[in-house]
Amino acid sequence: MIKVCRSALLSLFFGVLVLAPVALPQAAITTHLRNAAQLIAAGKLESAESELRSVLQESPQEHRALDLLGVVRVLQHRERDAETLFRQAIHSQPDFASAHAHLGRLYAQTGRDGDAIPELQQAIRLDPARADASDALVLIFQQHADDAENSGDLKQALGLLIEARKLAPKNPDVQFAFASTALKMALLQDAADGFRATLSQRKNDALAVYELARSYGGLGRVEDARLEFEHYIELRPDDPSGYCSLGITLAALDRSAEAATQFHKSIALAPEQMEAYFRLGSLELRTNDFDAARIHLKHALDRDSNHPGALSAMGRLEFSQKHYPEAAGLLVRAITVDDSLLEAHYYLALTYGRLGQKADSDREFERVKQLQQLDVEKRRSLLNRLALPPSNSTAK
Repeated sequence: MIKVCRSALLSLFFGVLVLAPVALPQAAITTHLRNAAQLIAAGKLESAESELRSVLQESPQEHRALDLLGVVRVLQHRERDAETLFRQAIHSQPDFASAHAHLGRLYAQTGRDGDAIPELQQAIRLDPARADASDALVLIFQQHADDAENSGDLKQALGLLIEARKLAPKNPDVQFAFASTALKMALLQDAADGFRATLSQRKNDALAVYELARSYGGLGRVEDARLEFEHYIELRPDDPSGYCSLGITLAALDRSAEAATQFHKSIALAPEQMEAYFRLGSLELRTNDFDAARIHLKHALDRDSNHPGALSAMGRLEFSQKHYPEAAGLLVRAITVDDSLLEAHYYLALTYGRLGQKADSDREFERVKQLQQLDVEKRRSLLNRLALPPSNSTAK
């Protein structure tokens, strides 16, 4: 009889527990949650789940426990279960930043960027200090910017990088990507600002130094460009493009002898190249050293027979020496490759005039006028004349 009564009492007790659970005190919940978080960090997932079950058995809508159990499921590679738990946590507490962040990161990890972005943005709105959410969102923006740039949509790429930059103003990778895209779009001041921001975090980032020099050149800040190219050479003394670009900058500053020295240094490092030969020949042409100019320009054209700048310079050289048929042939080849070469059109017009071809001469002078109206010289600026990539563009 006693046994029957005890059994009935136990059934009644458990029945009461199921029908009317007694909520755990807040202090006990906090303890379980703290223990679970520590166990998750230690990789003890089963023990962590046991702690969380203790909470959820008594408080099934406890959003923090649901969120942490979702983390456990992610670590167990049970992504669908994790998604359900994160959604339950958000349903229970819509302004719980952690669940939004975890759900967004889960979506990002499973390639669902369209779903990830609003969740991560919501997490950041609720908790601006949520670094895991902002880092994940920045990575998505960077990846999408790469895709946009690879498809030729620089405007979209720049927009995405602007958003990434707002979230991570001290991230040098984001700043460098933003600046590089801005430079490709000829947004020179933005590019310079981005490269300076990169260098504020990575003082000796060689590529950032080089591209900052190019940006300064495009802005007409030639002396600043010179200083940055000199810094680049200090960082990468074996790169011939650094000496060549410094030479171009010195030439723009009318420091011809120093420029020639830099071109010769570039050639000594890479005798097989053509760019420094072209630049040296162009410099010698400006100083009327025609014999040396012919040697160096011919060397450049032997390496690249369709180099528009070298063709134009050689055409100008032939014109200067009154070899008009040869000049016309070279200048026509130059503008066939690049019709925006103002100098080539100008000397071709003069050459046609010397050859008595007035209609052709007039046509070329009209083209010169059109190019001047388009302000091509300003548009191309020193930026494009300093467009040499570093020899090892992946080095930092």
